[in-house]
Amino acid sequence: MNSKAANNVATGVIYALVVAVVGILVFLLGYILITGVPHVSFHFLTSAAESFKSGGGIRDQLFNSLYLLVLTLLISFPIALGSGIYLSEYAPNNWFTNIIRTAIEVLSSLPSVVVGLFGYLLFVIKFNLGFSILAGAIALTFFNLPLLTRSIEESLEDVPDLQREAGLSLGLSRWKTITGIVFPAALPGILTGIILSAGRVFGEAAALIYTAGQSAPMVSYSNWNPFSPASFLNPMRPAETLAVHIWKVNTEGVTPDALQISSGASAVLIVVILLFNLGARFLGNWVYKRMTAAK
Repeated sequence: MNSKAANNVATGVIYALVVAVVGILVFLLGYILITGVPHVSFHFLTSAAESFKSGGGIRDQLFNSLYLLVLTLLISFPIALGSGIYLSEYAPNNWFTNIIRTAIEVLSSLPSVVVGLFGYLLFVIKFNLGFSILAGAIALTFFNLPLLTRSIEESLEDVPDLQREAGLSLGLSRWKTITGIVFPAALPGILTGIILSAGRVFGEAAALIYTAGQSAPMVSYSNWNPFSPASFLNPMRPAETLAVHIWKVNTEGVTPDALQISSGASAVLIVVILLFNLGARFLGNWVYKRMTAAK
C-alpha cells in the first residue's frame, strides 16, 4: 500500500469514528428529547411532585437543583480561584507542586458515589448536618473543585507572558499585575469553566442521594427567611434534586404516570445542561470580544 492509499484509509477511519461518536450523541439526545418533551408543560414545571396519584410536576426538584448549584459554586469558586492562581502564578516547579497536581487528579477521578458516602459519614453524621442542601453543596464542592481548579489554571496559563512582563515593567506589583492584567484576560476562559462545571454539578445524582437526601418537603416560596424550616431558602432542609428525582421515579415510583414523569424530567435536565454548555461557549466568546475588541 502506497502512502496516498494509506492516507486515504486513515482519513476514512478517522471520519468514520467521528461520525460514530456524533451519531451516538444525536441518538441519545434525540431519544430523550422526543420521548420527554411531549410531557413537559407549564403545569409540569410549576407543580409539586405527587407520591401516589398522577399529575405531579418537578417544581421543587428543579428549584432544589438550581439552589444547590448556586451554593456549590459560592463555596467552590473562591477555593478554586485561589488554587488556580497559586498553581499558575506562584507555585515553583518542585515535588510539592507535583504532589498538589497529583492530588487534584486523584480527586477528579473519584467516583461520585464515593464522594457521596464520604459526605454522608463526615457532614451528615459526624458534623450532624443531616440530609440537607448544605451537606450536598459541600460534598459537591469536593466533586467540583478539581475541574474548576484546572480550568482556572489553564485559563491563566493561556495568557501570554508578554502581558505579565508589560505590567511588571510599568512598576506594578506581581499581585496587581495578576488582578489587573492577567485575570481580566483570562476571564472568558474562567467563565466558560464555571458554566461547564455548573452543568456537571446540575446533573449529579449519586453524591446527593447520601447528602441532600431523597425527599422534597413542602416549602413556602413566599417565606424569604432562610432560618425558617418552611422557607425555600433554608439550606438545612433535605432537598431532592431533579437528577435524584429521575432515579427515584425509575426505581421506586408507584404513580400511574411514573414513566411520563421520568421522561419529562430527563428532557428538562438535558435541555438545562445543553443550555449550560451552549451558554458557556456564547458567554466566553462575548466576553473575549468585549475585552479584546476582536470582531
